[in-house]
Amino acid sequence: MASAVDVGFNCTWDVNSDPVSEFYTRHPYPPPVANLDRARDEWRDEDRHRAEYHLMWPHRPYRADLDILVAGCGTWQAAKYAVCRPDARVVGIDVSATSIEHTEKLKRQYNLTNLELRRLPLEHVGELERSFDLIVCTGVLHHLADPDAGLRALRPVLRTSGVLYLMVYAPYGRTGVYMLQDYCRRLRLGTSDPEIHDLVATLQALPQSHPLVTLLRGSRDARNPDALADALLNPRDRSYSVPQLVDFIDRNGLTFGRWYWQAPYLPQCGAMSTTPHANRLATLPKRDQHAAMELWRGTMTCHSAIVRRFDASESVNVCFDGDRWLHYVPLRRPWTELIEERRPAGAAGVLLNRSHPSHDLVLVIDAGDKRVFDRIDGRRSIKEIADCEGETAIRRARTFFERLWWYDQVVFDASKAL
Repeated sequence: MASAVDVGFNCTWDVNSDPVSEFYTRHPYPPPVANLDRARDEWRDEDRHRAEYHLMWPHRPYRADLDILVAGCGTWQAAKYAVCRPDARVVGIDVSATSIEHTEKLKRQYNLTNLELRRLPLEHVGELERSFDLIVCTGVLHHLADPDAGLRALRPVLRTSGVLYLMVYAPYGRTGVYMLQDYCRRLRLGTSDPEIHDLVATLQALPQSHPLVTLLRGSRDARNPDALADALLNPRDRSYSVPQLVDFIDRNGLTFGRWYWQAPYLPQCGAMSTTPHANRLATLPKRDQHAAMELWRGTMTCHSAIVRRFDASESVNVCFDGDRWLHYVPLRRPWTELIEERRPAGAAGVLLNRSHPSHDLVLVIDAGDKRVFDRIDGRRSIKEIADCEGETAIRRARTFFERLWWYDQVVFDASKAL
């Protein structure tokens, strides 16, 4: 009987030649989970599915039967996609035997007949002889010996109409990580259990002013030995600033679509919008705006981008020119929250996106805006919600819904906007 890691695949690559494969087999990350019940229950809401779909395909009618590749699936990510999207066909690949074994366990536990697993390096993804609507590649490319080769390998298996959800490390928010990586290299620390135990104990004595301390303070995995090994002892790790990431995408036959969470990159959002530099930033090309905002914020640890093929026929963005936007159907994003307690004087509430780590990215709304926001039900168009009669009402609606979009409060189903 074939082992879990060999199911459906004959190896044509040398597992032992890759230090990253060996590292993650010994130190699986993210940490394995015992069940996916909470995720399954959260994703039973159809509007959650529609919001995620229209973030990536705003101009296409919703469909659930996607072909999804999780490239570098770790210990549970592919299983989560399969359990949360029962109508999708999910393939997960990873170089780590331990990660595949943990995912196989979840597959059996939830009877995930829509999930296929292969132990396969990302660079060999073409051996699947498949193509996909959605490729999820988070936290993987920055660990490859040749990230460009990895990204180039994904392009041919992404359909022309497909989307790549890509996450890579960002440099400035990980300054403390890279300082301690250098520290560990100078001490020639290995990844044995005693060495990791001693590293954890030493980190507890870090000066409180050290850049890593702030990062660990906000981390759920700060006390997890495998997580710390992944951050500080990984044999390969690089990061990408905004300009480096855009260049990385462009030179490998793909094109940047939008940020998964865009508000932190936009000068018209949050504290930056009130500064003397806001208008000056607005005159720059979009890519330069985003690069400047990364430098201004200073704490971004990763970049999550929606990427398409260079020859894709449509955009992932929406616009508010003309009057097509009146027929957009807004859907609230799952992390949207309206706070009505302790609101500013004269305000009816404060909108925030719980996934934003920056506390300045809040949207204060008045009573008129709140009435409109409360009417968003995922079915009615902006025109129907905002009762857009007259130029004043139209301008107000455009301003409000564009700001909701900037602040990652809503996405739009634009499939019926003719």
